[in-house]
Amino acid sequence: MASEVQPVPAVGGRVPLRVLLVDDDAPLRRQLVRALEREGFSVATAASLGEAYQVAAEEPPDCAVLDLNLEDGHGLQLLDTLKELRPGCRVVVLTGYDSIASSVVALKAGVAHYLAKPVAPETVIAALKGELEEPEPAVDQPMSADRIRWEHIQRVFEQCNRNVSETARRLNMHRRTLQRILAKRAPR
Repeated sequence: MASEVQPVPAVGGRVPLRVLLVDDDAPLRRQLVRALEREGFSVATAASLGEAYQVAAEEPPDCAVLDLNLEDGHGLQLLDTLKELRPGCRVVVLTGYDSIASSVVALKAGVAHYLAKPVAPETVIAALKGELEEPEPAVDQPMSADRIRWEHIQRVFEQCNRNVSETARRLNMHRRTLQRILAKRAPR
């Protein structure tokens, strides 16, 4: 998951690097803020996409941690704005709805790392600093039928630009059924 973004320099003795943390899960947000501040980062938070745009415009962050699925939108929508406000902004994406399709879209868009929740704060910090090691290759274990179905739905959903109605039409599925499937976590 290498990126062209440069690693975050050491914080000791310098002005703290500003991190924008965007997540609608308040307990996780508080946990990450405490961990990031202990590491010497200056943290600004947002619980929604709209709030994130305002916070980023006030003081562009050096790096960001974005939740992929927010109540008012998709976390990657903020990526272009962050890159315009601060070229070289290192972005780490967190998601509770991990899929191969969404990770490929995120990495192609230019994020430094794509991490599935639950995630340890130390892992997020290592990703922000550029110290996160590449994951071990997966053991040759075939995906379950449920996981294959989930991946296919996610791939079509991304191809339809996250439009639920269009995705349901292409999959020949009722829209509400698709919404229920998308609201659940990925099967193992």
